[in-house]
Amino acid sequence: MTSLFPDLCTDDVAACRDFYTNLLGMKVVFENGWYAQLQHPEDARIQIAFVQREHETVPPSDRVAARGVFVTFETDDVDALHERAAQLGLPIEVSLRDEAFGQRHFMVRDPSGLLLDIVKLIPPTAEHAAGFVND
Repeated sequence: MTSLFPDLCTDDVAACRDFYTNLLGMKVVFENGWYAQLQHPEDARIQIAFVQREHETVPPSDRVAARGVFVTFETDDVDALHERAAQLGLPIEVSLRDEAFGQRHFMVRDPSGLLLDIVKLIPPTAEHAAGFVND
């Protein structure tokens, strides 16, 4: 396998492109109007793509908004991304907070309706540390 990334259906490919480039600094690697593929500028393995919901390549049964799923983006500076999200007026669904299971995070919704969990790993409490599997 050489890569793995989600392709998300959306009514507005350009709005999703702009959301991810403005908030996360992703760069466009392919775009043709009904489809846009983005990747992290420093790691080509980190990618996400958007496809126009009604495009003929999308089976009619799957032309729906994302539900019951969220995508986690790990970062070294979650506080700066939270500040940027607030400055951009993005819909923050979960405020920035520390979790006992080892995350400092917030959640924001993208223009396609997908929920993003923006995370910085922090030390978990002793209770949760036992749940981590070490190779």
